Amino acid sequence: MKFFSKMISSFFGIGFFPVAPGTLASLITILIYKYVLYQLKWPFMLSLFLVIYLLGVAASSKYVSISGKHDPGEVVIDEVLGQLVALFLLRPSWIMVLSAFFLFRFFDIIKPLFIKKAEKFSKGWGIMLDDIVAGIYTSIILNIVILLA
Repeated sequence: MKFFSKMISSFFGIGFFPVAPGTLASLITILIYKYVLYQLKWPFMLSLFLVIYLLGVAASSKYVSISGKHDPGEVVIDEVLGQLVALFLLRPSWIMVLSAFFLFRFFDIIKPLFIKKAEKFSKGWGIMLDDIVAGIYTSIILNIVILLA
């Protein structure tokens, strides 16, 4: 169970990258979206969100218990899900995926408004939830820009 928790919560070891592992996980996620996941119909994408969320909560909660840290930097499955939420239903053009990447990273790092409050939930719940909210903020802003353009 320790190995499973470590692999899932660190997104197969990416969380152990020595420099900016959350940013690296987000970057890899936009590439996976651009070249593979954008093809999924929205019900399948929502199902994928649910699976990642449930696995992420369980794995990161276990990893928090093992490590003794509140929000370990090596846990990056939350960035994967948050970035996917930010990309949801966007065209896979470079301008769109990079805009989603930079805006999501901004919200994830700065944590304005309700993002910081979402982080207060215990263990994996808070770890995952703040990135989901950051992804929702990103998606709302990008979709407003698309509508106005």
